Amino acid sequence: MDLDQLPNESSIPLDGSSQKPFSLSNAMQEALAITKRGVDELLIEGEFVQKLARSEKTGKPLRVKLGLDPTAPDLHLGHTVVLNKMRQLQDLGHTVIFLIGDFTSMIGDPSGRNVTRPPLTREQIEMNAQTYFAQASLVLDPAKTEIRYNSEWSDPLGARGMIELAAKYTVARILEREDFTKRFKAGTPISVHELLYPLMQGYDSVALKADLELGGTDQKFNLLVGRELQKQYGQEPQCVLTMPLLEGLDGIEKMSKSKGNYIGITEPANTMFAKVMSISDVMMWRYYDLLSFRSIAEIAQFKREVEDGRNPRDIKVLLAQEIVERFHSRRAAEDALLDFNKRARGGIPDDVPDVALSGSPLGIGQLLKQANLCPSTSEALRMVEQGGVRIDGAIISDKGLRLEAGTFVVQVGKRKFARVTLT
Repeated sequence: MDLDQLPNESSIPLDGSSQKPFSLSNAMQEALAITKRGVDELLIEGEFVQKLARSEKTGKPLRVKLGLDPTAPDLHLGHTVVLNKMRQLQDLGHTVIFLIGDFTSMIGDPSGRNVTRPPLTREQIEMNAQTYFAQASLVLDPAKTEIRYNSEWSDPLGARGMIELAAKYTVARILEREDFTKRFKAGTPISVHELLYPLMQGYDSVALKADLELGGTDQKFNLLVGRELQKQYGQEPQCVLTMPLLEGLDGIEKMSKSKGNYIGITEPANTMFAKVMSISDVMMWRYYDLLSFRSIAEIAQFKREVEDGRNPRDIKVLLAQEIVERFHSRRAAEDALLDFNKRARGGIPDDVPDVALSGSPLGIGQLLKQANLCPSTSEALRMVEQGGVRIDGAIISDKGLRLEAGTFVVQVGKRKFARVTLT
């Protein structure tokens, strides 16, 4: 495909090109406030205001793009930070495009990576992509969401089109990316295909004629490449909105399934509730700012109440219930609170999974591993040593314990339970 033959709708010049000031309507002021809530950066804000003004004047909604590569089968709360912003823009009447990067997944996004990302197979990508939109629809209104796959325009490019695209950007500009610069200086290999990733993501904006693209702060470079490529193809450049990266349960690393510090949006209600309750009192406010749909004034009132002596646990319960209700139901949120309180009193929850094992007598380390209560026997024995293992409510301290046949409730830490039947 000849890239210069790409369909191009003539852009309406931005009203601000003449530098004439104009006043914002009340509706526009409200839309801008909603758009900016919780964001890290909005680039270029003046251009975005003018896009809003034109949209209000013409009645034509803005095209708002979010691309996600299906590198894992499940979404977590970290993904919903930007999805929530998409929903807000959707509710303002704009066209939301949920782009699944089935083509770019084969390259692997090098953002924030100090090594080359292992490529996924087409089968892995297709399997993961099947679940992405279904899970994103728990946040977005699926009836008002345009779902696209970037293989639609990336596959037809072919070798000629890829060379033409590569000619639109310099190696020097690509190497301005911080992660590439660090790897280059450290002598860490950078594969040529990785250099193509920002160009392919930017080309998505050209193909979709995006007015605004969203992403995490780690995506800023890629989003700006989209602006530059749109200029190259005679399109009005998109604005860029970056959202903060949500820290995981440890309060340090960004939320990631590979790091085990995540809250999955399809996890059971009780698990989701307990995980939210496990975050620190300080991190709770970060979660409120990035995940809660409560007003800024209401969150500020919660902070004043805690400063005046209210137990922060009460406020954290409200956050946990809000999140569980969003992805499950109000009844599930109420039941999850009851279950959490029951566990806190040392009781056994109602939803303990049943596990059947054989091989009695079985060592405690092997039992915990086979029951999926610990990832390894060494971790299991470490938990025993720290007093974090109970059987039928009694703390186990003997790492050499071997269990005979029978049925018993095994607990690891505060949240992991299993009713084990050993034969």
